[in-house]
Amino acid sequence: MTSAERNRYMSEIVPPEVRPKPAVPAKPSHVAPPSSVPFVPSPQGTGGEGQGSGRGSALFGYIGIDTIIEQMRKKTMKTGFDFNIMVVGQSGLGKSTLVNTLFKSQVSRRSTSWSRDEKIPKTVEIKSVSHVIEEGGVKMKLTVIDTPGFGDQINNENCWEPISKYINEQYEKFLKEEVNIARKKRIPDTRVHCCLYFISPTGHSLRQLDIEFMKHLSRVVNIIPVIAKSDTLTLDEKTEFKQKVRKELEACGIECYPQKEFDEDMEDKSDNDKIREAMPFAVVGSDKEYQANAKRILGRKTPWGVVEVENPNHCEFSLLRDFMIRSHLQDLKEVTHNIHYETYRAKRLNDNGGLHPISSSGQDTQESNL
Repeated sequence: MTSAERNRYMSEIVPPEVRPKPAVPAKPSHVAPPSSVPFVPSPQGTGGEGQGSGRGSALFGYIGIDTIIEQMRKKTMKTGFDFNIMVVGQSGLGKSTLVNTLFKSQVSRRSTSWSRDEKIPKTVEIKSVSHVIEEGGVKMKLTVIDTPGFGDQINNENCWEPISKYINEQYEKFLKEEVNIARKKRIPDTRVHCCLYFISPTGHSLRQLDIEFMKHLSRVVNIIPVIAKSDTLTLDEKTEFKQKVRKELEACGIECYPQKEFDEDMEDKSDNDKIREAMPFAVVGSDKEYQANAKRILGRKTPWGVVEVENPNHCEFSLLRDFMIRSHLQDLKEVTHNIHYETYRAKRLNDNGGLHPISSSGQDTQESNL
C-alpha cells in the first residue's frame, strides 16, 4: 500500500465516540450551605493503588454527608428518648416543687410532706412516676424518682443503701436485657441519669449525712448538689455557704457532675469549669405565677416582694435549668451509659465469670442463678 493510499484509508476511519463526563449533582435546595469550605486531607504516602486507606481526595461536588445530622434529628423526633432524674433530700426542702418548676408541669408525685395523721416512713422508700412531655415535636419520657424518708429518722445510719441498691438494680435490668439472645430492638432505659441532692440551707456546713451520701453515691450516679430554698439566706450568707460546701466536697474527695476526668477537650474544660465554680446551685422553686413588672412570672411571694424563680439576680435556678436540660442533658445520659453503667457491667461480668445469653425459655432459670 502506497503512502497516499494509507493516508486516504486513515482519514476514512470514524473517530471513537467521546462520552461526556457525568454531571455532578447539585446540592439540594433544602440543605443549608456549609459555613466554610470543608477540610480535605492531603494525600498520604507515595504508593500506588492499594494504599488509598490513608489518603484523602478532593470532592468533585456535593455528596450529602452533612445531612446525617438531619437524619438523626428526624429519627430522634420519631422515637423520642428517656430521661430519669432522682431527687434526694430531707422532706420539706421543696424537691417536688423544684422538679415541677424545671419541667414547667406537674411531673413530680404529690408532695412528700406528711400531715399529723400520716406516719413518717420508717425506712427510705423509692417511688417513681413517669410522664411523656413534648416540646417542639420532640417527645421525652421523663421519670422522676423520689426518696421519701431519707434523712428523716433519728438514726440515719446507712440510709443511702436503699438508694444505692435501686440504682444498681436498674443497671442489672439493663445488663440482663443486653445479654438476651432475642433482645428487644430498643432496651427500656430505667437507669438513673441524674441525681439532684438537696442541701438544707443552714448556712453553716454540710451534715455528716450529706457527706456520706455523696461519697458513696458519686461513684455510681451523676450527682448535682443544690441548696434548697436559698431565699432564706442573705446574699453574703449564700456566697459564704457555697464556698464552704465546695471546700468540704474537695476535702472529702467527692466529685460531683461534671467530673474533671471526663472533660474531652479544652472547650469542654472551659465550659465545665464555670459550672463547677457555680456549684452547689442556690435555687428556689415555685409553680405559682404572680404579676411583676407587667408580666406573669414564677415566684415566691413574701411580705417584701416576689422572689422571681427565673431571675438570675434572685437565685440560680436558671443556671441549673440551662446546665441540666439545655446544654448537658445528652452528656448526662452518655456518662451514665459509658462510665457508670460500664463500670458496673465490667465488675458484674468479672465477678460472675460472664453472664450467659438468656433465651426466652430459660430467662427464669438465669434470673434465679443471678
